[in-house]
Amino acid sequence: MQPTLSRALRCLLGSKKRAAAVVAFWVLMAGLLAGVAPTLESVEDNASANLPPAASDSMKARDLIRAELPGQDAIPAIVVVRGEGDGAGAQAEEAVARISSALSGDARPEQVTGVISTATTPGAAAELVSEDRDTQLVIVPMTGSASDESFQDAVGEVRALAADRAGPAEVAVTGPAGIATDTVKVFSSGDKVMLLATILLVLFILLAIYRSPLMALVPLLAVGVAMRVAETTGALLAEAGLITVSSQTASIMTVLLFGVGTDYALIITARYREALLDEPDRPRAMRVAVRRTAESVLASASTIVLAMFALLAAVSPALRGFGPYLALGVAVMALVAFTFLPALILLLGNGVFWPGGVDKAAARSRGAGVWHRVAALVARAPVRVASVVIALLVAMSAGLLGYQESFNTLSGFRTATESERGQRLVQEEFGPGESAPSTVVVRAGEDLRTTTAPADVTAALAGADDVSRVDERPRFSEDGRTAFHEVVLDHDPYSSEALDAVGPLAKTARAATEAAGVQDATVLVGGETAQTADIRSALDRDTLIIVILVLVIVTAVLVLLLRSLLAPLYLVATLILSFLATLGATTFFTLTVLGDEGLGNRVTAYIFVFLVALGVDYNIFIMSRFKQELRTSPPAQAIGAALTRTGGVVSSAGLILAATFAVLMTQPIRELFQFGFAMAFGILLDTFVIRPLLVPALVRLLGDHALWPSRPAALREPSAPTRPAGRAVPDAAPAPAAGRLLRAFTWIAVTEACTWAGLLIGMYFKYVPETTELGVRIFGALHGAAFVVYVLLTLLVALRLKWRLGRTTLLALLAAVPPFATVAFEIWARRTGRLPGPDAVGAAPDSPDTV
Repeated sequence: MQPTLSRALRCLLGSKKRAAAVVAFWVLMAGLLAGVAPTLESVEDNASANLPPAASDSMKARDLIRAELPGQDAIPAIVVVRGEGDGAGAQAEEAVARISSALSGDARPEQVTGVISTATTPGAAAELVSEDRDTQLVIVPMTGSASDESFQDAVGEVRALAADRAGPAEVAVTGPAGIATDTVKVFSSGDKVMLLATILLVLFILLAIYRSPLMALVPLLAVGVAMRVAETTGALLAEAGLITVSSQTASIMTVLLFGVGTDYALIITARYREALLDEPDRPRAMRVAVRRTAESVLASASTIVLAMFALLAAVSPALRGFGPYLALGVAVMALVAFTFLPALILLLGNGVFWPGGVDKAAARSRGAGVWHRVAALVARAPVRVASVVIALLVAMSAGLLGYQESFNTLSGFRTATESERGQRLVQEEFGPGESAPSTVVVRAGEDLRTTTAPADVTAALAGADDVSRVDERPRFSEDGRTAFHEVVLDHDPYSSEALDAVGPLAKTARAATEAAGVQDATVLVGGETAQTADIRSALDRDTLIIVILVLVIVTAVLVLLLRSLLAPLYLVATLILSFLATLGATTFFTLTVLGDEGLGNRVTAYIFVFLVALGVDYNIFIMSRFKQELRTSPPAQAIGAALTRTGGVVSSAGLILAATFAVLMTQPIRELFQFGFAMAFGILLDTFVIRPLLVPALVRLLGDHALWPSRPAALREPSAPTRPAGRAVPDAAPAPAAGRLLRAFTWIAVTEACTWAGLLIGMYFKYVPETTELGVRIFGALHGAAFVVYVLLTLLVALRLKWRLGRTTLLALLAAVPPFATVAFEIWARRTGRLPGPDAVGAAPDSPDTV
């Protein structure tokens, strides 16, 4: 690879003229693509990202409803009208009459297809008027796509007409149409502010790092070019139907490219300043810098790109459509970092370092300062450092005891919306489930109107748990083979209780249908609640698959980069501990401190993918430098030198990446706020705790085995020069006493066994007397953390105390597998319905794919 890379670098960066050609090429490409591509906003698809997989039962039910019931493909807006003070009922009735008249007249938007209210349909008063008669509903079916700007404008017109005709009555427009419109507005309201905040924040940090205005602007220009090329290319691909892009994906792309792009710029420019110490020829020094950073930057970009493509294994549109666009952005950013960035620096000449000049910029690369002291600390007490860091991470993971998810879109807005206010009015006046009824669909091979099945199903559903009311008269398809039963639950439609009720509803309807003598009927549940339940099931499945794929990808990249089988294992273990600690801290902060009702349903998967893919970057940077230092130094000195010489640049890169993700906390959406906090916290944890403390401590404890099966002696150059005089790299710490290490191993083994026993006891109380699940939650979290530490210590003891990688180590690892398998068994049992739980969402078995 090196000869080919060297030739390519000479071709691109061999002179100032060639550098100018590279810069001109990228600027021209960005301009041409901007001229032919549509705007990203015009191709964004925010609707499909909030739907379950197309093959799910709720989507089949939706398709049946649209096919068999004419006019049901409309998206309803719900106008809530509440009277005030004395005569509130009459006030509400008069307001409804005026609003109905306006929405039925010529001034109504063309998307409005009808009006259902007490003024137009008096027979529907039972469903449209509250018990105290002070509040009434007006149902306004609307055609079109909720993601179209024309549809959103039409909802705005409905709101204006309703507000104008309401008089003294309170009015709010909610329902699917109102919620979708508010969602788009909330997402788009902060995009420009977020972009400006990101640019200013990154510029401020770069000025503090480089102390040169031109050098601080260079990474931002590189990011700008990469973002323009990626956005326009993505818009062309989305227009062709090859990828999907949502507003949320576009927001994350902004912070991702700013963070990753400035990281790559810091790594390359740091090596450039270092190369200038020995090579006064600037083009040659730049080629040396790019060549020495190519392996680590390429490994970093490859890990992120592959992790994004792993999302294609998901069935949830929210996750599946997320990856390709972000993978495209990171790939373009890596190309720009290898070509445009160094070419622009060469083109600007010595002025890029103004006012300090080349000499001062190069001299700053010598700085060791605080990182030399950190390396010395790790050298003196690696066991103590590793133990304290692991204990800290486990303590942070305890926040997972309060973990819960939220599927309520409206509660996720951190700004007041009209749809949320209307939804609250509906729940207060009509009951929590009235805002989003469910529809139980029964599809048979015969005319159901000639059987007792519809009446029996209605009676069974009315007597089911969690049901508030059922329409006495189900609707039928034209041929009578399909019956539609509207069911209102007595829970918030997006609550866990409502989602758990979807499966039992289908089972109840199936049992009643079979009892009526109708065999082989298909029973489906449709509506907002059923769709949300299917989203939850799909996300549970996808998260498990994605976790496995991402860990395999990261491990494979580390194996190829480090030429080691052992190093990837303990590096991935640190990433898992980092993720658990971050998720625990995020849960505690957002749920306990801020009072959120739960983490957004996709936040956990997002955190894992991004934190692991980006967090491994810093492990890659320090371990790559460790391998390079092994050419001239023994392992103890090499890891100290790697930490000392990468500490400044990697900590700066981590600070910038964390700051860019923290900008997401300015967004008025719960999911983006939580994701931004988690990423900022997790990256800072990786940057200032795990990379400088835990990883070097583990490497020191493993010694010559740190890169097993590679040996340090095999990497050392035969004629390697000795280190220059100056500040010494911290020497090797004395080997830890075998007794202390074995005692630590014994304690963690006992802890692992005790948490396993506690988990089994907790499972008994959860599933046999069904009294509490607190034991499962507490001991499940403790057992998971203990298991990770147990495996890590097993490997450490095996290598440090000269265990053979054979029977002894294998038996130690196998001892931890049966307890860990308890958790896997519970997940399997819940998914297959052998144990109760939210994953056991039932519907008709063997439901046909076609109807």
